[in-house]
Amino acid sequence: MMALGQAALGDEIRIGSKRFTESYILGEILTQSVVAAGETSAAHKPGLGNTAIVFAALKSGAIDAYPEYTGTIDKEILKNATVSDLASLNRQLAPLGLGVAVPLGFNNTYALAIRADQAEKLGIKTLSDLAKHPELRLGFSQEFIGRADGWDGLKRAYGLPFATPQGIDHGLAYDAIANGQIDLTDIYATDAKIEKFKLRVLPDDRSYFPAYEAVVFYRLDVALRFPKSWTALQRLTNTIADRRMIHMNAEAELNGKDFATVAGDFLREQRGAAAVRGSSKRGFWDKLFAEDFGRLTAQHLLLVFVSLALSIIVAVPLGIWAARSSAMAKWVLSLSGVIQTVPSLALLAFLIPVFDRIGTLPALAALFLYALLPIVRNTYAGLTQIPLSLRESASALGLPALPRLRLIELPLAMGTILAGIKTAAIINVGTATIAAFIGAGGYGERIAQGLALNDHETLLAGAVPAAVLALLVQWGFDGLERWIIPAGLRAA
Repeated sequence: MMALGQAALGDEIRIGSKRFTESYILGEILTQSVVAAGETSAAHKPGLGNTAIVFAALKSGAIDAYPEYTGTIDKEILKNATVSDLASLNRQLAPLGLGVAVPLGFNNTYALAIRADQAEKLGIKTLSDLAKHPELRLGFSQEFIGRADGWDGLKRAYGLPFATPQGIDHGLAYDAIANGQIDLTDIYATDAKIEKFKLRVLPDDRSYFPAYEAVVFYRLDVALRFPKSWTALQRLTNTIADRRMIHMNAEAELNGKDFATVAGDFLREQRGAAAVRGSSKRGFWDKLFAEDFGRLTAQHLLLVFVSLALSIIVAVPLGIWAARSSAMAKWVLSLSGVIQTVPSLALLAFLIPVFDRIGTLPALAALFLYALLPIVRNTYAGLTQIPLSLRESASALGLPALPRLRLIELPLAMGTILAGIKTAAIINVGTATIAAFIGAGGYGERIAQGLALNDHETLLAGAVPAAVLALLVQWGFDGLERWIIPAGLRAA
């Protein structure tokens, strides 16, 4: 039996991060610190969507640790009415097998920002002054709108006269406020673009927002399983000041350095070594065919075609069953239609605790469910639209039900069935990009990073291959149709 604290052969520490620049960088710092300790390997699962998704991954054991903020744990996860210190947070988290440690040294609190020239013109100096200007246009991140410590509580605390605004991605909000599309947005205190876009951060004069001290949120068994790695992580305590974090965010967002390089520069400086010189700014073609292109392509193909194969195995028999039974048709078509209406991120978040993990398995399950409707519906339609005269002719020849289905009905319906499979495959190519938000990889990794950085080239480096793959899938199925279906049936 393995001794307590001894890593199992092939075991590794899995580090998660959320879908914004700072979390990507901190996730890389934690991952590289573990690797440098030399005790075990480490895997970074980047861009895991919002707090609900990454916390579910931590609880389930799909990841071992991730960078988080005390205010988020206090208000959003534990729903505490009053502010808790680290000792109190740890007492509440211990029954879940979780803990908070390694305060990194900076406070990345929420705040609201407005263009400095507009604030000067309107005389807006603090959050309280917003109540006098109901004409302002708001644009907040989806997470800030829905958080317990977010918009609703802030609105009540300050008596603000605004309706809940439509959500906007955090990275895109800076462009929107710079272009005058919105007037006010939520920001993080360590955002690199505050100065670049000449924004005024409005003081929280009623002290609504709690402290958001950056910490490591981890599973308690990590320290026992990997004592050397845990010691390496503890050495990060109070090593990142506010200005240092702002500088690292700027290196990624403004100077074009990738997250791993920014994290590596920081760790080298901690060891007294020189940082990597020069900018790693790359053009679109360099980003498109970067070293991760093969890995992301393989992951995307796996997600699309394994889920599609499973869907065909299940959906075609369901469509046949529905065509044979009018009573079952209503239930089968309705249920597959309801599944199609569930938002993709909501379904992915639901499947994480079901499978007790993040990554490929829940992503495959979600894509499998989304592909059912077009295949079931087209199989049903193809079989029920066969003329009655042809059915009667087959019966008159004395063919039993199964041979009649195999030799007559399925060949006649094959064009419609293939059209449904083709539709499902193309849908899966696009939907698979969302799977990156739960650590399943694929081209969605680049799209998530591009959104986090507001980097259109990185975003396109993920979107363009996905679009090309969708076209290739369509052309491939068109060729398959010409090969499988006789010319006479295609013409009919």
